[in-house]
Amino acid sequence: MLSRRALLRNAAGLAGAAAFSPLLGADASRKAPEFSVFTKHLVGLPFARVADIVAELGFAGVEAPVRKGGHVEPTAVEDGLPRLVEALRARGLAITMLTTDINAVDQSSRTEQVLRTARALGIRRFRMKWYAYEPGRSHWTQLEEIRSRLKDLVALAREVGIQPCYQNHSGAKYVGAGIWDMATLMRDHPAADLAWAFDLFHVTVEGGLSWPNELKLASERIGMAYFKDFAWKGRVPEGCPLGAGQVAPESVSRLREAGFAGPVCLHVEYLKGSVSDSSHVKEAVEATRRDFEVLRRWWS
Repeated sequence: MLSRRALLRNAAGLAGAAAFSPLLGADASRKAPEFSVFTKHLVGLPFARVADIVAELGFAGVEAPVRKGGHVEPTAVEDGLPRLVEALRARGLAITMLTTDINAVDQSSRTEQVLRTARALGIRRFRMKWYAYEPGRSHWTQLEEIRSRLKDLVALAREVGIQPCYQNHSGAKYVGAGIWDMATLMRDHPAADLAWAFDLFHVTVEGGLSWPNELKLASERIGMAYFKDFAWKGRVPEGCPLGAGQVAPESVSRLREAGFAGPVCLHVEYLKGSVSDSSHVKEAVEATRRDFEVLRRWWS
């Protein structure tokens, strides 16, 4: 087994040789996407077991939670993340996105330590933590405050060589729920320096019939597309298996029309239970397999 130092040194050499791939390209619609899976529903399993499951299901990589309650806590990133990367690489897998608690340069999220460790291991993207509107204050004032925080974070990420990606969520408290507000701030930066982790679930909740317009606003800088599904339960969107709810196969053709070719990440977040229960793990594996079959069929 490689030492942590050796693993970091080898990965840094590979990472330094690779530049960011273009988000869009003239022949993007003809390329097969790179499929990853968000392993939030497997947190708590040994790293080798996570790698075995993901490889057996046929994914190219994972979106790995490295945040409070994730596979690796930010306080242990220097030791824990190399071990996770090594377990995945042993099965031919990569971390295509790192999910973090980072939305500013600060010590509470160990911003610099997490990002530098990730980049040294060859990880090229991280998902930011969302920004929230505070009630009773001007949204315009709050957006200007976020603009300043975002500027510092993007500058650090550019220095490190890792791309921040912001996920759109649904709900009145979230900056970026309607796309336009966060899209306005993103225009301060090149697409290679700040991108969307574009969530088809949440944009469909928020956009209703207009979600193709929201996709247009984001299309020039989608770093990764997220697929998951929901059904309305009264006025509340409730997660469900992909293909059983409101997210339509049309979303794939819309992405292709925008020139997007991937990477694509499957999220399986509607399951209840604990990985300490072997029957739940079996259910999680089978649910992921079924959803992945639907996702590949949509893209084929």
